[in-house]
Amino acid sequence: MTTTCDSPRASTRATGAPGTIDSTRGSKAMQSTSTLPCAAESASIPPAGRRVVDAPTRAFHWLFAASFLGAFVTADSERWRQVHVALGYLFAALLAFRLLYGLAGPRYARLAPTWRKLAGVPAWLRSVRQARSLAEVDWRYGENLLIALMVAVMFAAVVPLALSGYVVYEEWAGDWLEEVHEFFGNAFLAIAGVHVAAIVGSSVLHRRNRVSPMITGRANGRGPDLVRHNRIWLAVLLWIGAIGFVAWQLL
Repeated sequence: MTTTCDSPRASTRATGAPGTIDSTRGSKAMQSTSTLPCAAESASIPPAGRRVVDAPTRAFHWLFAASFLGAFVTADSERWRQVHVALGYLFAALLAFRLLYGLAGPRYARLAPTWRKLAGVPAWLRSVRQARSLAEVDWRYGENLLIALMVAVMFAAVVPLALSGYVVYEEWAGDWLEEVHEFFGNAFLAIAGVHVAAIVGSSVLHRRNRVSPMITGRANGRGPDLVRHNRIWLAVLLWIGAIGFVAWQLL
């Protein structure tokens, strides 16, 4: 006899007739056995979507954004100068972590796919020039190229931004370098804004949430997980290290 999770059946026959069983005991037994398939079914339900981003990469993403925004907001305040400096150090250290993780980390966290995408920019631009109509242009591929380009430019901009900030803090140069540092800070903010706008625009245009993977690690769609090991322990260490470093700098 089959049962369902919503309405398990049980015997309600009256007792006393030869060959029948007690209705109370039969009902309890049937209810007990009928819940087993339900429990097994609930345990076997996979989470929605595929895991495409691991926990350390997501932790880096949000710590990287938070450290820059915090440093940018406190840049012009003498009272919060030490906070600005601590977040600047953290900002540079996080980039170093991401580069190392992208070179020596698991395959799905490597930065090589981003560089390969950028290598396709000239070919895509040629295809745009040669297209006879806008319908012939692979705009989806162009969006992916733009997002990858923004990531690469942001990573590259961190180097002069952090170095100029360190020199200004140590007072090794005049006011002109402070203006250079401010220029790179504003440039990074603009690049980050374009990156966010591209993500949001792509999500709206294609009706597919491209922000969610950096929050939950999962993207809508069927198929196997691209990320087999989430490495939550490394993400926790990254958060603890970041918070601990800033706290140590402020003591």
